[in-house]
Amino acid sequence: MNVIGLTGGIGSGKTTVAGCFARQGAAIVDTDEISRSLTGAGGASLPALRGAFGDRYFRGDGALDRDAMRSAVFEDPNARARLEAVLHPAIRAAADSALESARGPYAIVVVPLLFETRGYLDRVSRVLVVDCPEEVQLTRTVERSALAAEAVRAIMAAQWPRWRRLQSADDVVWNGGEMRNLDAQCERLHRFYCTIPPKLRRHP
Repeated sequence: MNVIGLTGGIGSGKTTVAGCFARQGAAIVDTDEISRSLTGAGGASLPALRGAFGDRYFRGDGALDRDAMRSAVFEDPNARARLEAVLHPAIRAAADSALESARGPYAIVVVPLLFETRGYLDRVSRVLVVDCPEEVQLTRTVERSALAAEAVRAIMAAQWPRWRRLQSADDVVWNGGEMRNLDAQCERLHRFYCTIPPKLRRHP
């Protein structure tokens, strides 16, 4: 089946868009959900993470303190490299396994840093970017999380800018308006994805 890579900046609405496609029958593989599973209480990556970072970044229930780790990797490139060395291969392996068993007219793999990490471009045939104004990204993220606006801006600055994501996209969904408009866009793309034949993978 075709595998569509879904990406977008923080707060752009990737989960919402993935939900629209799931309602149309697409198989969804969300790498953020995989990451939370690997780093939650009892997660498979916890022993390796504890070995790499010690006990400082773990909660009382044994799960990774994701907020503390997020702060650490933004301040220390070496910490980011250690985290990625542990998590990225494990997430990719779990995503590959989920895609192999996926059922539906096509699959969508949600990867927030699809372009930045480039680790999934050889697994997808098209890339769908979820787009909205940067101020909307900021407002949504502040409202849904405990992050301050300055922290969200720092995350946005570390990601590809909108223009670069849009320039590299095969398809774009605009998520800066009303939900009914989003649904209509997803329905149109769903019909398109159902008709195109499986393609060769994109290359990094």
